Amino acid sequence: MKDLSNYRKSYEKSELLETNIPEDPINLFNRWFHETEDLGGNEEINAMTVSTIGLDGFPKSRVVLLKKFNEEGFIFFTNYDSEKGIAIQNNSNVCLSFFWHSVERQIIIKGTAQKTTDVVSDNYFNSRPDGSKLGAIASEQSRVIPSRIVLDEKLSELERYYEGKEIPRPSNWGGFVVAPIEVEFWQGRPNRLHDRIRYTLQEDYSWKIERLSS
Repeated sequence: MKDLSNYRKSYEKSELLETNIPEDPINLFNRWFHETEDLGGNEEINAMTVSTIGLDGFPKSRVVLLKKFNEEGFIFFTNYDSEKGIAIQNNSNVCLSFFWHSVERQIIIKGTAQKTTDVVSDNYFNSRPDGSKLGAIASEQSRVIPSRIVLDEKLSELERYYEGKEIPRPSNWGGFVVAPIEVEFWQGRPNRLHDRIRYTLQEDYSWKIERLSS
């Protein structure tokens, strides 16, 4: 067994204080996102972990790409018939998390997910390269298949069929928007006394701001 007890790092790059945060967590998310992007330390800054509760009762996490965020929430796209798509439609409570190691920050978002409108899904699908469009059609995401050859042959068949034609969005593929109800911002600090600020949505749609012990 490999002993990892000596793997340690001192977090010293920044701080998170009540005196320099906005009243709305989306504004702070936007600030942190662009600060991290400007530093260039994360190759895919929009990569996030989505955690759902499966039909078997177990939580499951996987990394997907955030494609849009605004006051309504955080949007990503997937096959609605995939394992995570089915899980979300069965239980809309989800958790999103970002870890940006270059700036020693993470963000944890609890919220409820619902499908985006067809217009939003169509607009994003139409912006994708043709290869990605055909991949969305070719893959019955999360289904058991006998080999990689099945996917490659299906893609080749679709490439021939849609050559010179418009590629439509499959009805079982589209977006989810996660409306946040709780957002926690974590800033690494020395001696493991990290800064943790939590925003909790109130009944009047204002945000309660609290500091958590590290």
